[in-house]
Amino acid sequence: MKIVTTKDNLQILHEDNHLIVVNKRVGDIAQGDTSGDKPLPDIVKEFLKEKYNKPGDVFLGVIHRLDRPTTGIVVFAKTSKALTRMNDLFSSRETQKTYWAVVKNKPPKEEDTLVHFIKRNQQNNTSKAHSKEVPDSKKASLNYKIIATLNTYYVLEVALHTGRHHQIRAQLQAIGCPIKGDLKYGFDRSNPDGGIHLHARKLSFIHPVSKEQINLIAPLPDDVIWNSI
Repeated sequence: MKIVTTKDNLQILHEDNHLIVVNKRVGDIAQGDTSGDKPLPDIVKEFLKEKYNKPGDVFLGVIHRLDRPTTGIVVFAKTSKALTRMNDLFSSRETQKTYWAVVKNKPPKEEDTLVHFIKRNQQNNTSKAHSKEVPDSKKASLNYKIIATLNTYYVLEVALHTGRHHQIRAQLQAIGCPIKGDLKYGFDRSNPDGGIHLHARKLSFIHPVSKEQINLIAPLPDDVIWNSI
């Protein structure tokens, strides 16, 4: 069963005067949608408001997002200065993002760089990875390597070179390796909690204000597959 995130059970990975980093759970949403569920930024605001006894509105800038069924590192800005500078870091690819993904089919190679052209379908909120450029597509690149072999699954470490919509999910589907639980991208059955086994595991960047090197690792979700790694 999915753990509902509240201000009292947030998994805080890092906090300073300018940033707060959370380990997102399955089902947490980056912004309001038709479900009516409370977005993760609102929950973080409640946490900050209570922790620091703030009387007015709490500033919180959304720097990047993770898909609802994924888990892992999400960074928020607590100041407008940090928000502007972190947006620049992400847009200029000055961050190192590493994901872990569980797939059932063994990839063609132990390690490889995948290059596709991603075309987004706004109507059904999916993306398709094409081997050649097609109209309205964007080049997508990532590197993967097998880091663990389980009884019936393979664990891949994925380093993103670009940040396209549903990029990892679409590119792994394109090589015949849909992510466990990802019905939208070709896996044959869903996970009980409605999530997928894609986890934003590591993030490294230079702090936008202090200029310190920040290296973050998000603990894995508590389930049978992740626990067996």
